[in-house]
Amino acid sequence: MRLSPRLIPLIALGISLCSVAEDRVISSLGRLEPENGVVQLAGPSGGGLTGSVMKSLAVAEGDWVENNQIVAHLDSYNLRKAEVGRLEAILTNARSEIARQADLSKRSLTSAANLDAAQMDLDIALADLAAASASLELSVVRSPLRAQVLEVHAHPGERVGPQGIMELGRTDRMYAVAEVYETDITAVKVGQLARIQVPAMDTPLTGKVERISLKVGRLDAVGTDPIAKTDARVVEVFILLDDSEAVSRFTNMQVKVEIQP
Repeated sequence: MRLSPRLIPLIALGISLCSVAEDRVISSLGRLEPENGVVQLAGPSGGGLTGSVMKSLAVAEGDWVENNQIVAHLDSYNLRKAEVGRLEAILTNARSEIARQADLSKRSLTSAANLDAAQMDLDIALADLAAASASLELSVVRSPLRAQVLEVHAHPGERVGPQGIMELGRTDRMYAVAEVYETDITAVKVGQLARIQVPAMDTPLTGKVERISLKVGRLDAVGTDPIAKTDARVVEVFILLDDSEAVSRFTNMQVKVEIQP
């Protein structure tokens, strides 16, 4: 099939325009956040309908905590700990009795019924202690990950509210989350380099596109432009920063992002 000479320049122009569209810099607004976002650490369940009250706090804002580290105790801790101690004493007595009954049974000095009763008492003591230990754990607040304490919402004597006890974040791995218009997202690929302008810094940061969200949402980062599309549809693009330490104190700060072709 031969193309008309008149169509060749138009086709060439179309290819050129497509190439320019694919090669252009994608600009957007975004925000800074730790890896996997900010974790709101709530109190353990079982605190009752009125909520739990803080007894003690083991960390402060800015501290780093390890996975499973105890960060706080609730006011029910002492009572539940005392109950565990009482049941441990009962368990010790039940073990002694089953040992005594077993020894008497070997010498035919006790009945099978007495031995069975001692075994049942031991089983009940073990179950009661397990339940009390689980209840005690509900009074202990542990960190679910290694992270930095960003903000404390509940201090000793205060009731734990909807915001939970504290906010945690992996600030050693900071991301710029760019909100790219849905019309531009096909030009963004994992591995592309990006330039991030942070208001609190004179020098731009650099990073690399690590992940692209699988869903389209509404624009959250709204700039100062009065004619900006506040109802635009966007896709979040997660850019791992090369220098996380420089912005570890700026979680949720709005930034300008340029994703390089």
